Parts: sequence; C-alpha cells; structure tokens
Amino acid sequence: MSSVMGRRLAAIAGGAAVTAMVFFTASCAQEEERAPEETTTTTTTTTEAPPPSPTEKAPRLEPGGPNPFSPSVIAPPAPTATPGRHN
Repeated sequence: MSSVMGRRLAAIAGGAAVTAMVFFTASCAQEEERAPEETTTTTTTTTEAPPPSPTEKAPRLEPGGPNPFSPSVIAPPAPTATPGRHN
C-alpha cells in the first residue's frame, strides 16, 4: 500500500511542477508596449588601411624531411625494478 501512496504523491508533485512551469511561461510571455521609433541618420567614412606587415614564417615542412617541431632533448628512460617489488 505504501508504494501506491508514493506513486500518487509523485504524480501530484509532477503535475504541480508542470502547472507551475506553464504559469511562469505564460506570465513572462506578455506583450510589452514598444517605444516609439526614432530615426537618426549617421554617415561614416571609410579609409583603406595599410596592408598588414608580414609575420615570421613557420619552418618549412617537406614530405620525408626532418620534423622541425621535434624536441632536441631526449628524456632518460624510466627506471626499472624487479617484478613484484613496489617501493
């Protein structure tokens, strides 16, 4: 009998939540009066900007060539321990 009461309570709470969402949505959707439109005329003049200065070029990437982005320092290998020892 307790599970039936829990289902009823959940259904009532869900219905109340849906009703509240509909109420809040409807209350926020009211049409507002619009302010009178004012027209203003603006004129703008444009001047051509000088072309941007060239930036530093990236290294050339050629197929089969060396990778200029690879690091020059190689890290030492990880130390090895005998199997089964975790110090």
